[in-house]
Amino acid sequence: MKQFLIMAMLASLTLNAGNIERGVDRSNLDPAVSPGENFYLYACGGWMKAHPLDPQYARFGTFDQLAENSREQVKDIITSLGTGNQQGSIRQKVGDLYAMGMDSVRLNNEGGAALTADLAIIKNAKPADFTRLVARLQRGVSSPFFDGSVMADLKSSNENLFYLTQGGIGMGDRDYYLDNDKNTAAVRQAYVDYINRLFVLTGSKKGAAKKAAANVMKIETELAQVAMTREQTRDYSRLYNIMSLDELKNRYQGINWEQYFGEMGCTVKRVCVFQPASLACVSNMLQNYKENVIKDYLAFKYIDAAAPYLSDDFVQAHFDFYSRAMSGKKVMQPRWKRALNVPNTLLGEAVGQLYVEKYFPAESKKKMQRLVDNLKVALGEHIASLTWMSPKTKVNALVKLNSFTVKIGYPDKWRDYSGLAIDASKPYWENVKQARTFLADYEISQLDKPVDKERWYMTPQTVNAYYEPSSNEICFPAGILQKPYFDPEADDAVNYGAIGVVIGHEMTHGFDDQGRNFDHNGNMVDWWTAEDAEQFKVLASKLGAQYSAEIVADDVHANGEYTMGENIADHGGLRVAYSAFKKTAQGKADEAIDGFTPDQRFFLSYANVWAANITKEEILRRTKVDPHSLGVNRVNVAIRNLEPFFKAFNVHSGDKMWRAPEDRVIIW
Repeated sequence: MKQFLIMAMLASLTLNAGNIERGVDRSNLDPAVSPGENFYLYACGGWMKAHPLDPQYARFGTFDQLAENSREQVKDIITSLGTGNQQGSIRQKVGDLYAMGMDSVRLNNEGGAALTADLAIIKNAKPADFTRLVARLQRGVSSPFFDGSVMADLKSSNENLFYLTQGGIGMGDRDYYLDNDKNTAAVRQAYVDYINRLFVLTGSKKGAAKKAAANVMKIETELAQVAMTREQTRDYSRLYNIMSLDELKNRYQGINWEQYFGEMGCTVKRVCVFQPASLACVSNMLQNYKENVIKDYLAFKYIDAAAPYLSDDFVQAHFDFYSRAMSGKKVMQPRWKRALNVPNTLLGEAVGQLYVEKYFPAESKKKMQRLVDNLKVALGEHIASLTWMSPKTKVNALVKLNSFTVKIGYPDKWRDYSGLAIDASKPYWENVKQARTFLADYEISQLDKPVDKERWYMTPQTVNAYYEPSSNEICFPAGILQKPYFDPEADDAVNYGAIGVVIGHEMTHGFDDQGRNFDHNGNMVDWWTAEDAEQFKVLASKLGAQYSAEIVADDVHANGEYTMGENIADHGGLRVAYSAFKKTAQGKADEAIDGFTPDQRFFLSYANVWAANITKEEILRRTKVDPHSLGVNRVNVAIRNLEPFFKAFNVHSGDKMWRAPEDRVIIW
């Protein structure tokens, strides 16, 4: 067991270099709303009124605003590359891929011609070929029936393991196939119409397209019926089912595993089957379903994957279902944004290398590191002072905390794309498919190698952050280290309320209902006493109930169980960031700035990073598929467990934001 220390004092950190009043913008507020009535609307109502929802978005907030800023920065980089660069260079690959996406004349002239050869292969396939086709699609194109991937072994984090997971349903969640409320039924019908539309666009007659759509829905509905629920997929002990190759062959005989792994390009001795019931269903389908049903399904999964990269009629069909019907978007994003997303994703680290050279100052990395150090100290102090946890479990928790690997800004080594060819003479989809296959093959190639602990799972230009339990690491890409999350010119209250909470959030993921199952080495090991584990579950359940009590739209409630991990992380992030902030000079002085106390500025800064407008359709969709709570609940539910919030805004019993002390939750 590693030695650990709890540092007694926080490192000194003053982020503001000039104008201490930066950060809290009064125009973001809605003074007509009392903070005790609805703090989210009080803190964000002005911003929401000033930023009515752009019809190209289903949700748009300050988080998305920052993503837009990052997109504009990437656009500036990519458009400056131009064409005519040296063949094989990163500039050529990125520039040509973007240019092909922008060439609407060529794309519309080509229509769906790029699909013809592959659709003919599917059409002419025999049952003996089906497994090979499934694997071929899973190499970066789509996930028919199930999905195969490589990642660290949950119980041996230095080794990679092949995982087989449930998949194959286009609407993303089983409830879209099984629920019968008005909204879900409307989305389901729109999906049937979309499937039908794609088959017509690729040459099927109306009758044949209708039958094909029915065949696709037959398979996807059956897959949904046996799929684990969202809540069940959060239980790693239920998911970790190790099987030898022989066991796999015996249990799922409808799948030709030699074909499958041969096409995937790997050799396995053991695999992890996350959802055995789903794979059993697939095995039965491949053995017993009629050929035309399987072929229609595989053809649709292929066309669906390609649709965004074809002519406008395909792109419009894809938008009309996934964006309009499911999310409530009114108009499509401009072509440059859609085209930009392709190299930004498929050549992400190549673009990222150019991005950090231009937009990420070295000083930001240093200041961020000091913030992380301060938050680690604060979380350590919280763990040490917990009343519900025994000394034995505290020791293990502190060991894990002090073993965190911290990644800030960008990776120390960059991904090599030399093996990927981008050829502008070939159709756009052919190049996209080749790039996606290249990335999938890279993932598969890791199977026989030790886990790469230096690898990043987000690109530097990404506006987000993550915690990875298998490597016990927290990562903060350069993209998120900008206003309103991180502002070197703002006062400490504002930065701790924004990026400070993000840091605390990611740290707390190491101790949420999933992360707590992994030890300091990233292995799924139970390091808790039975009594402490039970205490944690009681507190987590109480927190979950707070969220589940919230109505998100119509009579639909939030799902506090599915969003448990993110809610615990928000809860911990707020508490830890606030404690760290109170150790700063500003936090101790308690002097008002522009009429707001430091504590008020802290909570206003936190709320402002979640300011957003969102469609009803997107609210309902996210409630089904997103493990994060809606922005309003990330603010109003989370802060009502913190006593300093009530004091800061003079919230008392009788106010809607009030929560009695006995009903508040303290986990971390």
